[in-house]
Amino acid sequence: MKLLEGKVALITGASRGIGKGIAEVFAQHGASVAFTYASSDEKARALESELSTHGTKIKGYKSDAADFNAAQQLVDEVVAEFGTIDILVNNAGITRDTLLMRMSEEQWDEVIRVNLKSVFNLSKAVIKPMLKAKSGSIINMSSVVGVQGNAGQANYAASKAGILGFTKSMAAELGSRNIRCNAIAPGFIETEMTAALDEKVVQQWRDTIPLKRGGSTEDVAQATLFLASQMSAYITGQTLHVCGGMLM
Repeated sequence: MKLLEGKVALITGASRGIGKGIAEVFAQHGASVAFTYASSDEKARALESELSTHGTKIKGYKSDAADFNAAQQLVDEVVAEFGTIDILVNNAGITRDTLLMRMSEEQWDEVIRVNLKSVFNLSKAVIKPMLKAKSGSIINMSSVVGVQGNAGQANYAASKAGILGFTKSMAAELGSRNIRCNAIAPGFIETEMTAALDEKVVQQWRDTIPLKRGGSTEDVAQATLFLASQMSAYITGQTLHVCGGMLM
């Protein structure tokens, strides 16, 4: 059964990692997918080609989610091309890790801008088409670091914690209009980035997790699929921890 048949999804930061995994699962389940990417046109075109094999409409947009006007323009273009937006996944994010005593104002501002302001920008932009349709699902990618904090990631933790409060506020505002807003807090997810780390370090992290493994992008994608679909029709304002038991 295809859970997103006939739906249109907009996913930010989808040319690799978790975003790419979400785009793949959504396309498999019948969604037409618009996705954003920051730099690599080649990767974006390759993803368009790959996802198109599922028989749905796919299009990548080079866009800066942290730019308010660019976000509004993006949504206008997606609605013009696809007709509407039923699902928004705010996934774009960066890290600029360092201890607070060494953190520059630029490192703080950049992470807050890309990780948190982008969620405001895109969410505000999609409200209009979702209100018109009298339905919608907005899913914001937070992190276990936003729940419990982490040394050396004060900027990242603040941005991801801010997403949780923003999500709950949106859920309260938009629930009466049948627009649901939820967050996902991934734990240690193994992606291209973690593949570059020392295997011994990665194994040490795995050993601290109750399920004794790192998560996959598909683990996060399946949780996102649940929150995007009618399977979660009575769920809003919640944070789903996809972390193998790191947070109990």
